[in-house]
Amino acid sequence: MPARRRDRRNHPPPDRASGSDRPGRDSRTGSPAAATRRFPSSTPLLVFSLAFFLVAGSLAVYRGNRRSPEAAASPALSVYERGLVKRDVSFQEILTEHGRVSENKSGRHFPNSVLAYITPWNSRGYEMAKLFNSKLTHLSPVWYELKSEGKKLVLEGRHNADIKWISEVRMNGHSLVLPRVVLEAFPAELLLKKKQWTKAIDVIIMECKEMGYDGIVLESWSRWAAYGVLNDLDMRSMALQFIKQLGEALHSVSSMTDAARHLELIYVISPPHAEKLGEYDLGPQDLQQLSDAIDGFSLMTYDFSGPNRPGPNAPLNWIRSTLHMLLDDSNSDAHGHARKIFLGINFYGNDFILSEGLGGGAITGREYISLLEKHKPVLRWDDKSAEHFFIYSHNTVRHAVFYPSLMSISVRLDEAQDWGAGLSIWEIGQGLDYFFDLL
Repeated sequence: MPARRRDRRNHPPPDRASGSDRPGRDSRTGSPAAATRRFPSSTPLLVFSLAFFLVAGSLAVYRGNRRSPEAAASPALSVYERGLVKRDVSFQEILTEHGRVSENKSGRHFPNSVLAYITPWNSRGYEMAKLFNSKLTHLSPVWYELKSEGKKLVLEGRHNADIKWISEVRMNGHSLVLPRVVLEAFPAELLLKKKQWTKAIDVIIMECKEMGYDGIVLESWSRWAAYGVLNDLDMRSMALQFIKQLGEALHSVSSMTDAARHLELIYVISPPHAEKLGEYDLGPQDLQQLSDAIDGFSLMTYDFSGPNRPGPNAPLNWIRSTLHMLLDDSNSDAHGHARKIFLGINFYGNDFILSEGLGGGAITGREYISLLEKHKPVLRWDDKSAEHFFIYSHNTVRHAVFYPSLMSISVRLDEAQDWGAGLSIWEIGQGLDYFFDLL
């Protein structure tokens, strides 16, 4: 993740009743900056200059795997049946349709696993999880951090946990609840002392038992990269061993909600930041080593661009390149692990400043709708990135807005399905209601 994105974890979560919805994904302070990411050599680098934005080109119509029937007026129909998944879309159509969802909220269009992140600072995500529970196989509320306090390991975050919400979710569907745990403990303290491994694993499993979780989503790779752990072969080996041991320990424990199922471990991984895998990237061999102990890999394929280099959130060619590098076409076993990949999909967007020294940042669906209402822009489809964007001016300063559309999400769902991969959505409180019709 870009180091420049503000770290949400150090701020006390506001009252959920306030409906606060801070945009974007919380920062990984030590991960390599997104500004270093670029397309593979086979794909031209996207340079979104002011001149580019002002030139209208002839863009090809995307033809996905799904075929939409003719548009219907009834709001009870899905976005496919209403003919809304398309390249040519107007701001008026989005304003009219974004709050209308299919009457059939339990029907699934995407057949593979869907992991949905929910953040304490955005109450809307909790409500969306309950409303569209049947479309989401895994729910990951962003609640926990495992920290070092002297020689002790402390799991912080239970105050974020909402038992009533978990109960309501389980009454309405079958989604598994796996809170995210960020491993903030000092790597030297944790990885070099195997007694600490045992303590960390015990405290995580105990929390799962006491709170009735179905496992956890663990995030540590970017932290270890920041500390230089992954550049040292011995430390890297111990890091992988720790993850594997944690997964095996979780698998040895039955779920409190279903004795026939074990606790699960989903591991968060960053996409490569260059044309080739770096020494800090998790690659096909690492995937192979961890596969038996890991139930899924949450791949963060978003935040490709940033304020210093405005552009699309997650260009489709970059996503494809990432999957090819990670799954390694020459390794049939690694390619077969695609079913364990949860391909990252962003439900937030970005409002970038194109002049005055650049700048800007993440926006939620609510802010996107406000921009459409205020500026009434012409939306454009870029066939290189497979994303919609628009330009507007405010106080003589030009802005470029990139926010997901039904079309851009549909293209990425087709890509995931072609690979046999699942989805991981950051995060469901930041999207538009009718996005859920696609799932």
